[in-house]
Amino acid sequence: MTEPLSYEKSRPGLPAPRLPQAGVEAPAPEAALPAGALREHPADLPRLSEPELMRHYSRLSAMNYSISENFYPLGSCTMKYNPVANEQAARLPGFAWLHPYQPEETAQGALELMWRLERALCEIVGVDRVCLQPAAGAHGEWTALRMIQAYHRARGEQRTQVLVPDSAHGTNPASAALTGYQVVEVRSGADGRISLSDLEAKLGPDVAALMLTNPNTLGLFEREILEVAKRVHASGAKLYYDGANLNALMGICRPGDMGFDAVHLNLHKTFTTPHGGGGPGAGPVGVKADLEPFLPRPTVEVDSEGAYRLDFERPQSIGRVRSFYGNFGMLVRAYAYIAAMGGDGLTQASEDAVLAANYVRSRLQGVLDLPHHGPCQHEFVASARNLAPSGVRAVDVAKGLLQRGFYAPTIYFPLIVPEAVMIEPTETESKATLDAFVAALQDIVRQAESDPDALHAQPTNLPVGRLDEVAAARKPVLRWQRPGSGSESASETSSETSS
Repeated sequence: MTEPLSYEKSRPGLPAPRLPQAGVEAPAPEAALPAGALREHPADLPRLSEPELMRHYSRLSAMNYSISENFYPLGSCTMKYNPVANEQAARLPGFAWLHPYQPEETAQGALELMWRLERALCEIVGVDRVCLQPAAGAHGEWTALRMIQAYHRARGEQRTQVLVPDSAHGTNPASAALTGYQVVEVRSGADGRISLSDLEAKLGPDVAALMLTNPNTLGLFEREILEVAKRVHASGAKLYYDGANLNALMGICRPGDMGFDAVHLNLHKTFTTPHGGGGPGAGPVGVKADLEPFLPRPTVEVDSEGAYRLDFERPQSIGRVRSFYGNFGMLVRAYAYIAAMGGDGLTQASEDAVLAANYVRSRLQGVLDLPHHGPCQHEFVASARNLAPSGVRAVDVAKGLLQRGFYAPTIYFPLIVPEAVMIEPTETESKATLDAFVAALQDIVRQAESDPDALHAQPTNLPVGRLDEVAAARKPVLRWQRPGSGSESASETSSETSS
């Protein structure tokens, strides 16, 4: 029989609870930790009641902006709704309480889910195998380039260059440089698509790969993609697909059928896993058969009796690229989304995303400058350069949207469009939301013409107003810096320099 809890001893008249004992006694801190790791004094923590703590976090949440508040038209980042059902699936005890070191025979459900997700992704993008380990899109880029590098080295080739379009995501050249390649830029043509003549001039025996996304970062489909693939392969190089824009194509056409040899997928962009906040993310990489031997290990395999196992015996593997087997909770969410949508649902999602982008683009004709003609795919790039006579720039448009309750689009990217405003509506927003967003942009343009100074001061109705961005970059507020450390923070200077 156990002893009553200590706090019950001081409350006579109440029955004492009887708790079962686990039979394990935790060691004292001084026995479990080295002396240098122990505090000399108790931690200086505030003493707060539960209501005070609840109100603190409630205030913080009210100051935050998320997809549950309103629309995220964040071009290139595909901030679409994360279904609650997927969150519930990831929290199922059989998934949430798994331990990565437990025996394979006790984790058959998880291994089967990974195996099934890999096959689904293979079918969606047209590749032979997929590695689920990478933790983000950029991590997937690096992983794919490492495999391409291993492929060339296995053939006795020491290729040193990677070609990257001038409209590419910034992570493309960064990943190539991190892999040890020299980055060579390929120019875009007047229509915003890759220049075949410039590509041909830069292909050669030193080129390991061309990194490309389709549709490209301007939201334009690369119409000559088959010719691009033909020329890249003729030079002995590989064609890599940045999957950031797959939300325009899934269920409609497949990168593998276009000639891409390696593909990374942003599960947080295309397959509705949570996005932002520093992770955790997932950026699986798919490859054609000739790159399969170089996949990170372990891979998930199934034997003739239907048992799933992890295969570490891969002599040409580039090795593990992520601790354990990737961010498993993200894999559960993505699989739940694919299973719920089915092939027809994924196709419909892409069609609706393209429809929404073209609808908003058509509504903005005469409001913002549209540098490229013809229909777009899932996103498009407008320009605020038509507002220059009023002294209004893309950043003012973005801050004006914050004033009007919308998250700002991506601005100043891609770099080849001056005063770029990059808009991606996604398929999960209603027509009413899109119309309200267009109305806000129309109001901003009217204000740019009538009262640009008021626009320069916005936002004025949010917890944080217009900051001095130069000071914020040069003197960031770092959490570990305490007041009086001699470092003046951007927030302290912004009140004097804000516009």
